[in-house]
Amino acid sequence: MTKKKNGMPFEVYPTPGKGKDGKNILYARPVGGRRMRITLDQIDDYCAKNSLLNCGQLKLVMTAFKQWASEMMAEGYRIDTPIGSFAPKLRMKGEFTDPDEVGHDDVELDGVDYDPGKIWTEAIGHWMHDGFRKVERTEASGLLADKECLEEALADSLKDGYTTARRFAYQAKLTLYSARKQLNKWTEGECPKLTKSRMGQQDIYTEI
Repeated sequence: MTKKKNGMPFEVYPTPGKGKDGKNILYARPVGGRRMRITLDQIDDYCAKNSLLNCGQLKLVMTAFKQWASEMMAEGYRIDTPIGSFAPKLRMKGEFTDPDEVGHDDVELDGVDYDPGKIWTEAIGHWMHDGFRKVERTEASGLLADKECLEEALADSLKDGYTTARRFAYQAKLTLYSARKQLNKWTEGECPKLTKSRMGQQDIYTEI
């Protein structure tokens, strides 16, 4: 297979499901890791060089949007914008079956629900002139040996206060099995980094 030099880089990973040949069915995802990240400062600089925006304007807009949109969402509003819609997501603190038993202290914020619709699919598609480019995936053993990368991936996946094996696997570019193994390792020993609890059908890992 001829290697491409352009296009969106992607890797393939196995799923638990089996195909007709008995092998694991594969799925594709964009290449992650530190080398494929870009900061708001870099986007701001790019916009200043390639549009009519002045340096710093994008950051100011994003700061203002975060401040006022969060205030509106705190009142229960869904925010519709040109880049998608945002709405507060709630969850029960316990298991209830009787609506009359649910009080205002029995509900908590569970992050934000983001619905991009078709906006980003169409916008990204506009630039996808070169299609996709397959990149050979780094073996899990090598990724697990990179402690700095693992710590960074863990910090990113804990931004909501907790993480799951699937979320950490995505951030660390690991298989679900390797991600779960590493997370469990961080819950062990005299000075564990994480605690593990069960929520529904999955394990939740919280930083100590």
